[in-house]
Amino acid sequence: MAQITNKAFGVTHIKSYIPLVLDMQKMNYDAWRELVETHCLSFGVSGHLDGTSLPANAEDTPWKERDGLVKMSIYGTISSSLLDMVLKTRCSARDLWVIIENLFRDNKEAWAIQLENELRTLTIGDMSIHDYCQKLKNLTDLLANVDSPVTDRAVVMHMLNGLSEKFDNIHNVIKHRSPFPSFSVARSMLLMEEDRISKNTKSSTPQVLHVATTQADAPSPQPSNNRGGQQPQQYNHGNYRNNQNIGRGRGRNNNYRGRGRNNWNNNQSGWVQQPPA
Repeated sequence: MAQITNKAFGVTHIKSYIPLVLDMQKMNYDAWRELVETHCLSFGVSGHLDGTSLPANAEDTPWKERDGLVKMSIYGTISSSLLDMVLKTRCSARDLWVIIENLFRDNKEAWAIQLENELRTLTIGDMSIHDYCQKLKNLTDLLANVDSPVTDRAVVMHMLNGLSEKFDNIHNVIKHRSPFPSFSVARSMLLMEEDRISKNTKSSTPQVLHVATTQADAPSPQPSNNRGGQQPQQYNHGNYRNNQNIGRGRGRNNNYRGRGRNNWNNNQSGWVQQPPA
């Protein structure tokens, strides 16, 4: 008895033995229970969990000390919110163990309905394949914790149903593959397809070419007969031909040689010089 007591008292950092924290939101009771039971068995105090270890009398101090160590192991590996729910004065480790078990087992049917609905309606959305598959696994693990396990084939079917259109090709390959692939194999196939799609998207991205305008490509300035500080006139091709004839003084209706340029400049000022009768 002294040897067992000394061995149990050698535990100083419980989280180094049980790194998992029990949480109602994670529903990780089964995994936590396995770690606690293994820990207590290794240190010879598992009887304080299953009720087989009883005090010799009301003054059995060694038993109370070992029972207190088991309770400390439980309290040190549960979340603070859960601690507020189960903390009870003058209870044994066995009583605490049963309270936690009932807390997680009593509502398992309601939890199972909620988790199954989440699994059926889960879609990949903007998630990567890794995150999507991890979410699927978390849901199936939670369902197993509430005694509603999902078969591996069913998980793969849920996986395929939640994929987006860009995975249509690999969706058909997985669905018609014989024998039907396991979850791990289907996950690997989806990861490879995601990598292929990513590479094709990068290679098909159009390249934008920036062409610098050189001085030779710039439009040449238009010749101007500007005189007297007037701004150069903008004209089209037809006006340019008529104006050229006027400037030469050889227009059909022009009887004054050498005056066509003056007439043009005057016309620009808004008046027309009439020839003498």
